[in-house]
Amino acid sequence: MLTDLAELWQRGEVFSRLREEDNLIGVTPKEEIYREDKVVLYRFTPQVKNLLNTPILIVYALVNRPYIVDLQAKRSLVANLLKLGVDVYLIDWGYPSRIDRWLTLDDYINGYINNCIDVVCDRHNLAQINLLGICQGGTFSLCYSALYPAKVKNLIVMVTPVDFHTQEGLLNVWSGCTLGAKALDVDLAIDTLGNVPGDWLNFQFLMLKPFQLGVEKYIKFLESSDSEEKIINFFRMEKWIFDSPDLAGEAFRQYMKDFYQENKLIKGQLEIGGKRVHLEKIRIPIFNIYAEQDHLVPPASSLALEKYVASSEYTVRSFPVGHIGMYVSRKVQKDLPEAIADWLK
Repeated sequence: MLTDLAELWQRGEVFSRLREEDNLIGVTPKEEIYREDKVVLYRFTPQVKNLLNTPILIVYALVNRPYIVDLQAKRSLVANLLKLGVDVYLIDWGYPSRIDRWLTLDDYINGYINNCIDVVCDRHNLAQINLLGICQGGTFSLCYSALYPAKVKNLIVMVTPVDFHTQEGLLNVWSGCTLGAKALDVDLAIDTLGNVPGDWLNFQFLMLKPFQLGVEKYIKFLESSDSEEKIINFFRMEKWIFDSPDLAGEAFRQYMKDFYQENKLIKGQLEIGGKRVHLEKIRIPIFNIYAEQDHLVPPASSLALEKYVASSEYTVRSFPVGHIGMYVSRKVQKDLPEAIADWLK
């Protein structure tokens, strides 16, 4: 018992040494390049002289914040890509408010993404750039590449849902599109709420694995909080998890109904701004990266992509982690940036 008390005392001392400034996130230097409404395009400061000829634009999901790709210096996808000579841009969607209630997927894909790509192309005097779409941002990047194939040189998608009716997906069940579940009444939700509260949506994600995400992880944290680095990493992750922007109501309505409930993307029935999205129009090289233990985007959902695109250069890489592990795992961040940089070369 005395040993246990001594151990608790030592851990308490570790906590007492921490300060708020220790929990900094997104510290890689960057510059604002373009702003439209609440959307900001950033360019990260290059760290080497010899850059790859074509820059890459990271398109993240509307859910949570994109600084997960730059959470901390030792496990930053962005910082590691910069060290390998990749010129990195990133779209920050900001925090939608009530005025953004009527934004649609047309606004996000044909509007914001297209405009940001034009800005990057103009800055580098290029007709095409590389895209890295992550999670929902990967789905948006697929739609964009199908609609504007001449503007994308290479496409990387990471933990990206493609087939939304795979049986393994817990989000699919929650959305009411598999296993005979009653469909989520998206129209009622949006007509009532307007925008989707980020805190409410975050709670739904936690309830997909309530014990593991609501109890077990905190017990494990207390049991392993024997160093400042472990504690700070945990707090950074918690800060990101609960930094949940509200989602524009109309965009959420279309995404849930057209993708999750009706699976229109792979059926060739999806329309964005009146334009039909045909995945078979994507003929550029594709690098599909997925997480083997992903409970949000099951591997089968991501792997379905190969059946629907016409790319002759199609590469797949997996990592033995979950959805979040793709961003913060030490081993993944050791191997993933190099895999991306090598593929782009």
